Amino acid sequence: KSGLDPGGAWHAWGMACLKAGNLTSAREKFTRCLKPPMDLNQLNHGSRLLQDVIQYLESTVKPVLITDDDYFATLRELEATLRTRSLSLEMMCEGKIQHNSYYQECLFYLHSYGTNLAIISFYMRHDCMREALLHLLNKESPSEVFIEGIFIPSYETGKLHMLENLLETIDPGLESWGVYLIAACKYLQRKNYYHILYELQQFMKDHVRAAMTCIRFFTHGAKSYTELGGKQTWLLKIKDHLKVYLQEVSRSSGRKKMAFTFRKKMSATDVSRHINTVDLQMEVTKFLHQCESSGASQMTDSSLPTLFGNNNMKMDVACKVILEGKNIEEGFGIAFRVLQDFQLEATEVYSKVAKQLVKQQKYSEIQQLLKCVNESGVAAKNDGDNIILNCLNDIKNIPAEDLDNLIQDMDSDENKIQAYVLCHKLRSAYLVSVRQEKARALQLVQHVRQLAESSGDHVVQAICAQWL
Repeated sequence: KSGLDPGGAWHAWGMACLKAGNLTSAREKFTRCLKPPMDLNQLNHGSRLLQDVIQYLESTVKPVLITDDDYFATLRELEATLRTRSLSLEMMCEGKIQHNSYYQECLFYLHSYGTNLAIISFYMRHDCMREALLHLLNKESPSEVFIEGIFIPSYETGKLHMLENLLETIDPGLESWGVYLIAACKYLQRKNYYHILYELQQFMKDHVRAAMTCIRFFTHGAKSYTELGGKQTWLLKIKDHLKVYLQEVSRSSGRKKMAFTFRKKMSATDVSRHINTVDLQMEVTKFLHQCESSGASQMTDSSLPTLFGNNNMKMDVACKVILEGKNIEEGFGIAFRVLQDFQLEATEVYSKVAKQLVKQQKYSEIQQLLKCVNESGVAAKNDGDNIILNCLNDIKNIPAEDLDNLIQDMDSDENKIQAYVLCHKLRSAYLVSVRQEKARALQLVQHVRQLAESSGDHVVQAICAQWL
């Protein structure tokens, strides 16, 4: 008469029937106020009314511990058990709790009015992980339901190994779990739970991704190569993962193509290249670790470059190796291999090293660097000259004697003239210019005279005018 919603009254009546133990009558009352969800895959546990019903039934469950207790079940409980037993016959728990009529009643309400997450969470609460997994597969629920309902509760309660064993028991190839496992990996990465991620990747036999996680363990948070020296076991693990992957690829290539859809794929060439990178990184780590231990290290970079970064970072590694040895020659061999293996711009690296040596006022070591570059066998004709010119572009306050030694080491007279001009040594530029072929000498001396005129160097201007 008053037009009020009768749902609350039906719910209260149903709860009263439950408390009185009249399960059949309670079901009938609840059909008037409970409705199934529009979307079974929504990430909640159903309506508040349903949750109240489940909460009451669960609090009333008294698990049957010994079979003799079955004799004390009331006729009404026995009747209800027989009636609801068929609901989840194929998903029975192995424990004794399913003998309880209240447990079966929970399943009736959850299957009638609950979401997939609510059903799965119920199974998980009652240690029926296998049933939770089978329900997830049968209903083809999205990965969010797996993470929320099964995965998070498993690792939070220390049951990740149990979960892994069940996944493998249900599908030894893990293919039907692929989408769920990849989603779990992404979730762990977002949360920065890298140790659980690594464990899961090993279980998945996803060796390429496991190797990538090992790279993160090796590089993350390290402030020095002394620290990286203590983390070299991760480099060995990277190699192990990549080698196992190569073996699996070679085994499967002979047979019919395997369906490893969710595991990361990589060509054998790329894997071999990555193994070489790891070997080289091990060599770099040992070398720089020794340099830091012996106190030879002088560079104080805030970032710590490794060969797992981009090309700029790899170039920084090459520079670091050359500069941190006892002398240039000691680290040059490793740096040269880094440049060759990754096809980096060698002249750019050598120029960076030379500029650092100028800053450190180690002018004799620049000559040693040029010697190493020329003896490497792959340097172009003007590489040495360009390295010196790049130094002079940046820093012009090199002592006169060292500057002359550097410029005299240049191969090309044209480059020597350019270097003298850069350092405002116009007299020296004139002396090299007049030694050239007559037509070229004429051009060069005219150029030097113009520079002398604009800089107000009347002595050199007069000498040039006299020669011309």
